[in-house]
Amino acid sequence: MASSNTEREELHKTIWNIAEELRGAVDGWEFKAYVLGAIFYRYISENLTNYINKLQKDAGVEDFDYSKMSDNEAEQARSMMVEEKGFFILPSQLFKNVAEKPEKNVNLNETLSNVFRSIEASAAGTESEEQVKGLFSDFIIDSSRIGNSVELRNKCIASVLTAVRDMQLSKKFTDNSIDTVGDTYEYLMQMYASKAGKSGGEYFTPQEVSEVLARIASYNNPHIRKVYDPACGSGSLLMKFAKYAGDKAKDIEFYGQEINPTTYNLCRINMFLHDVNYAKFDIQLGNTLTTPHHLGQRFDAIVSNPPYSTKWEGKENAILINDVRYSPAGVLAPASKADLAFTMHMLYHLNETGTCAIVEFPGVLYRGGAEKKIREYLIRNNFVDAVIQLPSNLFFGVGIATCIIVIKKNKKDNNILFVDASELCYKDGDKNKLGEENQDAIVNAYAERKEEQYFTKLVSNDDVLENNANLSVSSYVEKEDKREVIDIVALNKEIEELSSDVAERALKLNEMIKGL
Repeated sequence: MASSNTEREELHKTIWNIAEELRGAVDGWEFKAYVLGAIFYRYISENLTNYINKLQKDAGVEDFDYSKMSDNEAEQARSMMVEEKGFFILPSQLFKNVAEKPEKNVNLNETLSNVFRSIEASAAGTESEEQVKGLFSDFIIDSSRIGNSVELRNKCIASVLTAVRDMQLSKKFTDNSIDTVGDTYEYLMQMYASKAGKSGGEYFTPQEVSEVLARIASYNNPHIRKVYDPACGSGSLLMKFAKYAGDKAKDIEFYGQEINPTTYNLCRINMFLHDVNYAKFDIQLGNTLTTPHHLGQRFDAIVSNPPYSTKWEGKENAILINDVRYSPAGVLAPASKADLAFTMHMLYHLNETGTCAIVEFPGVLYRGGAEKKIREYLIRNNFVDAVIQLPSNLFFGVGIATCIIVIKKNKKDNNILFVDASELCYKDGDKNKLGEENQDAIVNAYAERKEEQYFTKLVSNDDVLENNANLSVSSYVEKEDKREVIDIVALNKEIEELSSDVAERALKLNEMIKGL
């Protein structure tokens, strides 16, 4: 298996090359849909091919290759494949065959349109219909944004298919040590920064942060069956959880909701790419705070990086104050800052033995008003397990230091663990990164729950409440003074000796002048 750095470099090089070729022809931010769509098309094709080839090999047919079968012969496997995989692709429609010489296909637009319709139609009327419907909706073949004529549009699409075809990644998608969709999404955001992150706090969660969240949420809980992210974006956190779970992931059900249609599609795509069976995930489109799709369900682990300080209806919607998710706190999060509304939503959905790990914007830790009252509710009921201060400049588009709040309903003590991990990082270009040793240090601190000077502090709920329910780590963990310690006595002696020396030299100089 290729190293993560090698895979990432290959991926970035490919994306850059496509962008260079199409520069000026395709709007950068629109361009991401075609790259991600092509990657998805390639991998579901390879996934299905590998699956069928293995079945035939296990049956004793050593040299079988599904991609070389006729469509008529392949039709016999349609119903079985839809039941197993949730979709079906004819051999002629596989990425390998369509992308072999796309530049020579004058009807490439029609070919791909038929392929995408056929894949989605294969699930119609089956249990996987909702999971497959609309997966290619952002890959718009006939968009004028990629060319003013069929010829120009075909040329553009052919370039994308060729580049993705030539990517040197593992044959099996799940063998990749990076999250290809997530990493592609992050890289595209960096390339087109002027348009990135403008839709209500849409910031991709760095994979190393996702790793920390997954490890914390799964710590000391070997019986996780249901994982949830109420603001799932492209599914990075859910997929990191699946990867961390390893063989146990096959028994886990993944749930999520996303308000943005594009990232909603990306999340479902990510599920298929990571070989999560359609029966094992339920990703919904919509506003989690006002129209939740999983109301009433409880989850063993919740991981989330909800949008920072996004607006919501709040008290302007009279119904929400009586919502079972928000009413226990007796107050709603401010209309201009929905952060703690997400927190209350997740608390409601957390089962009694589960763990919730949330990335939060620092303001929610100390602001007054309604947010203070919500924090008081969380603290009085002993729901806040830990607050972990992360380094600054981890997230693209966000230079400020964020934090992780850990929520539990079955705490063993009445203390909150504060962890100052603000220095646990290394520089990577203009960004900070969490190395493996940094991640380990954070997770170990959470697991051990011991005090360590300048790093961790256990504070009782009562003491935190007395301190205005302030959950800022800096209020409890003393910063180490790394300034050089100066010995005043020694310094004064040195100054005295220096002064004496200067006086002696001055005297000698005066004597020399008199002698002239």
